[in-house]
Amino acid sequence: MVTLYSFGPGFGVMDASPFVVKVDLYLRIAKLDYDVKAGTQYLKASPKGKLPFIKDDNQDIGDSSFIIEYLDKKYDVNMDGFLTQEQKAMAHLFTKSVEESLYWCLVYSRWADDTVWEISKAKFFAGVPFLVKGLASSLIRKKVVKNLYGQGISRHSHEEVLSIADQTFNALSSILGDKDYFFGEKISSFDVTAYSVLCQFLVVDYDSDFNRLAKKYDNLDAFCQRIKLLYYP
Repeated sequence: MVTLYSFGPGFGVMDASPFVVKVDLYLRIAKLDYDVKAGTQYLKASPKGKLPFIKDDNQDIGDSSFIIEYLDKKYDVNMDGFLTQEQKAMAHLFTKSVEESLYWCLVYSRWADDTVWEISKAKFFAGVPFLVKGLASSLIRKKVVKNLYGQGISRHSHEEVLSIADQTFNALSSILGDKDYFFGEKISSFDVTAYSVLCQFLVVDYDSDFNRLAKKYDNLDAFCQRIKLLYYP
């Protein structure tokens, strides 16, 4: 049986990390037997020092993309078997946009946006003793914001980061149109990726400038609610 190592539920979704949600949803759609172990203590056991990772037949595989590649080959899932080569190429590029642009807008919204930070701190540091919570959360927040500056996203103003997010929301909305899924009536691995990030804006139980922006796109909201109803009822 596959074991998925995660951070744990947060903000009203299966996990506060899109990459954990991505693997979890893939496993659900593929109908593979698996269990989930949650906690930051598993970071030390991860082959890449990050979550998620999976353990299967005494193998540890890290990184959501490599995990799905492994599962697809070993268990012959073939979720994208109906896609043309051109569609597979498009899905690859769409994935890069979502995971390497919109994802950083999400991280910015939770760690750098002062209006959301208190919500994030309450979730991410829930198990930290009160006497050290303030110092620990402040130090880690500074580290994350420094990483955001190094990545580039926090060099922009709040309004500019919103604009970057909106460009991706708008593009995804245009591609999805009135279809159930991005490539038609069947779910693909890109739908899994798209949901894993979009749900962090559209399914979560807190409000923010970014979440309100995403909710302007009715078809993206309906897409997330459709998948949530099917796989996270």
